[in-house]
Amino acid sequence: VNRIRELPQGSNIVATHTDSPDVYIWDLESQPNRPVNLGTPASRPDLTLTGHQDNAEFALAMCSSEPLVLSGGKDKSVVLWSIHDHISTLATEPGSAKSPNSGSNIKKAGNGNSDNPSIGPRGIYLGHDDTVEDVQFCPSSAQQFCSVGDDSCLILWDARAGLTPVTKVEKAHNADLHCVDWNPHDENLIITGSADNSINLFDRRNLTASGVGSPVHKFQGHDAPVLCVQWSPHNRSVFGSAAEDGLLNIWDYEKVSKMETESGGKKSNHPPGLFFRHAGHRDKVV
Repeated sequence: VNRIRELPQGSNIVATHTDSPDVYIWDLESQPNRPVNLGTPASRPDLTLTGHQDNAEFALAMCSSEPLVLSGGKDKSVVLWSIHDHISTLATEPGSAKSPNSGSNIKKAGNGNSDNPSIGPRGIYLGHDDTVEDVQFCPSSAQQFCSVGDDSCLILWDARAGLTPVTKVEKAHNADLHCVDWNPHDENLIITGSADNSINLFDRRNLTASGVGSPVHKFQGHDAPVLCVQWSPHNRSVFGSAAEDGLLNIWDYEKVSKMETESGGKKSNHPPGLFFRHAGHRDKVV
């Protein structure tokens, strides 16, 4: 298992990415506990999402407002599913109470037999020229999402506009892009992490449909490829990054200009914007 993502509308529903083209959906309340013993039969997912033509190993996201799943893979595609029509009770309706024994469960519906239900995608989005490494929904819209890949591209999509990119930044970095995150407090700000050891901050208002646009700032504080970036859920200007160098860095983009002003143009011992570094890991942080 390479990735696990929880469905915000129902914490007992999770999606997993493995070394497979399919995404598996699991209802943790209905799945039996299976001890890891020789001869124990493998667990079967409650729902299988099909649509990729090659392994989809890492890029996986769940929408915060609707039961939508987004994935990217080696087939260079971004695939979108809705499991709304294939679940009976995913989460308690607003204002209603859920009894302790009324666990959520997934309907045995869709393609395939009742024991192994599967559904196809709502859309398959093509625009990358290499493996898609990460995907994210826009926090304020279930119809908008972004993706990054080994083609060094950052692509913005809108399901309402069709299956082609709305904006494609051809050279978002000088190497493969491994990760992306969308600011939950400011929908215009997107961060990306790359094999060039850096993190870029983009403002989508500065990007054009042809992909012209430079990052607001490039953050450099790693000595190896950046594998994970994530915005703080509490502070609009703070985010974290983790890399193959074993470091976890915490940044504040609002401190960049202040630090540069205080340094008076002199080279600082600390990268602009970096205010905390955790160096306790002995291997890469993913």
